[in-house]
Amino acid sequence: MSTSSGLDVRLPIGGLFASLGLVLTVYGLATAGDPTHYARSMSVNINLWWGLVMLAFGLLLLLATWLGRRDTSGPHPIPAANGKKGS
Repeated sequence: MSTSSGLDVRLPIGGLFASLGLVLTVYGLATAGDPTHYARSMSVNINLWWGLVMLAFGLLLLLATWLGRRDTSGPHPIPAANGKKGS
């Protein structure tokens, strides 16, 4: 997922989704007791549910970024079975 310049797009996109998902989740929790607020969505707290979805997706992208950056040293040499260096 990295380009030649070393920018991994999962990091800013994951941060954006996680931060907006957190804001939307907090807003959904803050307005949970208002039934008139969610009359058009059949009394479903849509802000809370989509906030949780966006937060989970953002955290998944950030986790993928972190796991992708853990081992960037390249392939590790395989030791020879007889103890000698390979030819």
